[in-house]
Amino acid sequence: MTAAIKTREIHYQAKDGSTLIGFFAAPESSKPVAGVIVGPEWWGRTDYTVQRARELAEHGYAALAIDMYGDKKVTDDAKVAYEWMTQTFQDPNTIVDRAQVGLNTLAAQPEVNANELAAIGFCYGGKVVLDLARSAAPVKAVASFHGTLSPKAPAEKGQIQAEVLVLHGELDSMVTLDDVESFKNEMNNADVNYEVIILKDAKHGFSNPLADEKAKANGIDLGYNQAAEQQGLAAMYALFDRTLK
Repeated sequence: MTAAIKTREIHYQAKDGSTLIGFFAAPESSKPVAGVIVGPEWWGRTDYTVQRARELAEHGYAALAIDMYGDKKVTDDAKVAYEWMTQTFQDPNTIVDRAQVGLNTLAAQPEVNANELAAIGFCYGGKVVLDLARSAAPVKAVASFHGTLSPKAPAEKGQIQAEVLVLHGELDSMVTLDDVESFKNEMNNADVNYEVIILKDAKHGFSNPLADEKAKANGIDLGYNQAAEQQGLAAMYALFDRTLK
């Protein structure tokens, strides 16, 4: 791991004029490094998302925790989160447009090698990065943690340039194992290089240490699972070792 990192917030504009505020972290390095965008859970660009960007920087990658709602809005209320998330579904292009401008912003940073890009996402952010990959974005690797897998439109052959990793909880009641099978069929039909890992005894939100607290406060079926979190992160870093320089 790289001990020394640099961080900053970056303001950038969505196509619809919204001001998005990303959190950027990168290792202290004499040369540009591979870059990763981090798609947030439906709670918004929380401290959790920021921490994931910091960890990526400590591992030698530049990272941008992207803002999908504008003005880095966050909430702990599932009803508000659902409302904000649903707003990004109203225009079919909003999710990909905001993810792509985040990717472009990351690639434009002087610390980043713009030819070596990846994307990861958690929960709603998993859908964000998978839809970005489906849009033929120039990313070499995509990892979804307990993400929504259903597409706006199924990927076609040649569209997805990335190697795709899906990390899914065995006990996830929000995204079912049937949904996983549908996703596999989509990937197979599109000739995508992908892997799905089903994590034992893990619920939706398994990677977030605050999942149990949020589940109790909102009456929703989330749960943190440290073993699943660590297994998922190890698989993600193995993916980056294979695909990024």
